[in-house]
Amino acid sequence: MQHSTVQGHLMMNLVVSHELSFRIVVDLAYDPVDPYAVRFTFHLPGDEPVTWVFARELLLDGIGRPAGEGDVHIHPAGGELAEVCIVLHSPEGGAVLRSSAPPLVAFLTRTDRLVPMGQEVTAGELDAQLALILRGRENAG
Repeated sequence: MQHSTVQGHLMMNLVVSHELSFRIVVDLAYDPVDPYAVRFTFHLPGDEPVTWVFARELLLDGIGRPAGEGDVHIHPAGGELAEVCIVLHSPEGGAVLRSSAPPLVAFLTRTDRLVPMGQEVTAGELDAQLALILRGRENAG
């Protein structure tokens, strides 16, 4: 059974220091099979792409106010929701990334059209029910 996903990409700044940052391509992905998660794949020069998976709700919350515990923290940067800062921590080190907020908001809007926030479980249950119905139809005939 084919299902829709939401894909996107944008340029983010990988902040090395207050004086130095460089732009990297970041692929964004949302799949209703895992309806609570968003995937960010960072394309670093000279390295294999690195993918981070975190809560869609965390990204939404972090655009407007500081959010996150543990390995992922997201907060607004600048005024009027101009930029978003994403801070990632792993055993190998950390990274600070800055992005323009509007592309992230547009991505989240597209995910919300596919699976509205708060209805993630309903969407998964609907897929399971549809699979049961279709399986029953095959067995009946």
